[in-house]
Amino acid sequence: ARCPPRGQVSRSGRPFATDMHAPNQYDLLRQRRFAPFFWTQFLGAGNDNVYKNALVIFVAFHAAAHSAYDANTLVNVAAGVFILPFVVLSATAGQLADKYEKSRLIRYIKLFEIAIMVVGAVGFWRQDLALLFTALALMGVHSTLFGPVKYAILPQHLKPDELIGGNGLVEMGTFVAILLGTIAGGVVVAIPGNGPALAGLVAVAVAVAGWLVSRGIPHTPAVAPDLALNWNPFTETAKNIRFAYGNRIVWLSMLGISWFWYYGATFLTQFPNFAKDVLGGDEHVVTLLLALFSVGIGAGSLLCERLSGRKVEIGLVPFGSIGLTVFAVDLWLATRGLHATGLAGGGAFLAQPAHWRVVADLMLIGLFGGFYIVPLYALIQERSEASHRSRIIAANNILNAVFMVASAGFAIVLLGQGLSIAELFLVTAVLNAAVALFIYKLVPEFLMRFLAWLLIHTMYRVRKSGLEHVPDEGGCIVVCNHVSYVDASVIAACVRRPIRFIMDHRIFRIPVLNWLFRTMQ
Repeated sequence: ARCPPRGQVSRSGRPFATDMHAPNQYDLLRQRRFAPFFWTQFLGAGNDNVYKNALVIFVAFHAAAHSAYDANTLVNVAAGVFILPFVVLSATAGQLADKYEKSRLIRYIKLFEIAIMVVGAVGFWRQDLALLFTALALMGVHSTLFGPVKYAILPQHLKPDELIGGNGLVEMGTFVAILLGTIAGGVVVAIPGNGPALAGLVAVAVAVAGWLVSRGIPHTPAVAPDLALNWNPFTETAKNIRFAYGNRIVWLSMLGISWFWYYGATFLTQFPNFAKDVLGGDEHVVTLLLALFSVGIGAGSLLCERLSGRKVEIGLVPFGSIGLTVFAVDLWLATRGLHATGLAGGGAFLAQPAHWRVVADLMLIGLFGGFYIVPLYALIQERSEASHRSRIIAANNILNAVFMVASAGFAIVLLGQGLSIAELFLVTAVLNAAVALFIYKLVPEFLMRFLAWLLIHTMYRVRKSGLEHVPDEGGCIVVCNHVSYVDASVIAACVRRPIRFIMDHRIFRIPVLNWLFRTMQ
């Protein structure tokens, strides 16, 4: 039987099943405009973590035999070495992504990754920390070059209502890749005898696979082919940050994202020593903790499209930040009575009932991290000028790098002053609450969208029709058949664009509501 024409109905008057499929983010994984790019970034993120986790575990458990420095210092230095290129080279990377066709640029970057992984493989084979840290720094350069392309390419191939789903898939893919790369790096490097050398070979193989997949990415035209490159990273960095600063919402979204990477880097960097010194776990427990965190972020990223109704819903950002604080504080509480008495494997770790609370906290921190980060990335893409999008993302990467380097330095200082790793997590949770309150005070739109989103997802069930008639840009008047005082909040929650309301001045002056109306502008 042949499929009926689109729009045709059956004798019962109902649409045929072929028309009943609701579009969702997973459809993108079958389309060439997204799938090859998705798998390219997936393999790249996975390879970063095959190499980084293998190196961190090698350092954490074998540093004494190869260096005069202790494991805590080397682990935090490794985090700084990887991030430093983002500070120095992101401005140049953003210019390249705007000036040149992106699919070819990605293929060159993947060839560079293969060369880097060969250096890393030699370092593992020789157990040479100098070579290993050199390859780690070069991987930072690779990720710096790929970052602006990674996020700027999405708006060129996706529709506006696909941005939140596409970003959710990218973030999910990134953290699933982190999970798989973390597991692969941790398991392989722990193989007695030849584990480090095998980890290097795995990294080379994944880099080659990433280059092969990148050949399927469709042509993506340059958005600023006449751009004159400024090779001075300092002046170009200042220029990019000034440009991003000119758009208040974009700038504060960048600060929010950078804070998330500060928060995440603090947790991820400390996991090896947290597992060993606090939980009494071996290399496999380190891998398990990273996996739990990654699964949580992947799940939160995928849920964003369902919770946001296929639009950029910044109301999820405060929701995410609340969870990031609450469950980090609970993680500190959960570890107060724990003491490492040896190095247990994954099975023995999970056999302890007290550890299940730690497991739940890490997964929930990741889940709420996904709610927090995906809308912010989509908001930057949506509200940035197309001709400068890569450079704005480069400026965002610079801020991310500065915050991540700061997290490594702050962790070294606090741990050096005698704080435990669990207490470092508590300090980070308290700082997260303070930063969230500061940002939401500066941009009340985030908090107001959260309150409106919470209202229609808890107290009301809203059926929406005709929202496609609200244009994405330009003037628009929405006239309401006014029923109750909650109408404004419901409409604000359902319409993608910020709305300014006109109301009777006597209603506007009602105490408490007056504050709410002023905050909503």
